[in-house]
Amino acid sequence: MSGERRPSLQAVLFVCSLNAVRSPMAEALCRTRYGRQIYVDSAGLQKGDRDPFMLAVLREIGIEFESDQPHVLEEVDYEGVDLVIALSPEAHARAQTILRATAVELLHWPIPDATQAGGTREQRLHAYREVRERLDRLIREEIGGRLKARVTE
Repeated sequence: MSGERRPSLQAVLFVCSLNAVRSPMAEALCRTRYGRQIYVDSAGLQKGDRDPFMLAVLREIGIEFESDQPHVLEEVDYEGVDLVIALSPEAHARAQTILRATAVELLHWPIPDATQAGGTREQRLHAYREVRERLDRLIREEIGGRLKARVTE
């Protein structure tokens, strides 16, 4: 990133497999931090129901996200999107194909699938919290860094 000139950031789309855990969590975190500065949305390769553990770990930090409805990638209008962030290998591969002929920037953040965590309820929630913290850190670094650079230019 040092010395690299990136286009202005106006809209971000997070994509994942089902739009049930990682991508809506990233959307909620990013929208909470930067939603007044940029447009933020999420989509999945398939439409899934919002995961209750994902909603619970967002509520722990004061974010309510129940009213947002899941989207699939094919429903998205890419003309207004500057940056797509894929959170699973499958979403990254599909986004590469879809975005090939566009000027949209694509990043891949390989985020673990918290739904694969086993154990007790508390152990499973811990896996979701780790995903939440990792996403929040990446969002602050990448999106926050770009928005900060935009203000200082």
